Amino acid sequence: MAKVELKAPIIEEIKSNFDGAVGAVLADYRGLTVAEDTDLRKKLREAGVVYKVYKNTYIKRAIEGTGFSEFVSALEGPTAVAISKTDATAPARIISKFAKTAPKIEIKCGIVEGTFYDSNSIKIIAEIPGREELLSRLLGSLKSPITNMARVINQIAEKKEA
Repeated sequence: MAKVELKAPIIEEIKSNFDGAVGAVLADYRGLTVAEDTDLRKKLREAGVVYKVYKNTYIKRAIEGTGFSEFVSALEGPTAVAISKTDATAPARIISKFAKTAPKIEIKCGIVEGTFYDSNSIKIIAEIPGREELLSRLLGSLKSPITNMARVINQIAEKKEA
């Protein structure tokens, strides 16, 4: 079997992972212990994020002509790819939080909803809460005035009864 035939399925796998993705992050994973890497993979998997390590040449071929082609400039050295198709900031948020306990992992760059960001910008984006947390904050903000008004009306009713 020719080498090209062996590489084609891997490149197709990478393409399918990037197809429809809303957020992706490249990271340098050198120095992580097996336990740390396993823990990181578990956290990413729970959030629905695909985390894989591929050869840089495979990634380059897979992202040619896509919205992720800006990653080519960061494909040097060992590279892990975290890709999310549902939550654009999940890969950045999880890896950035994990890097606080395991400083060996280093974010190279990322793309969030079609926009390329360097490592410093990705760390800032990682501070943005997830969709569920933002929705709960919004609902709390909407519910608060109504709750306060109900308390005031209740106190007025109790006062009139007394």
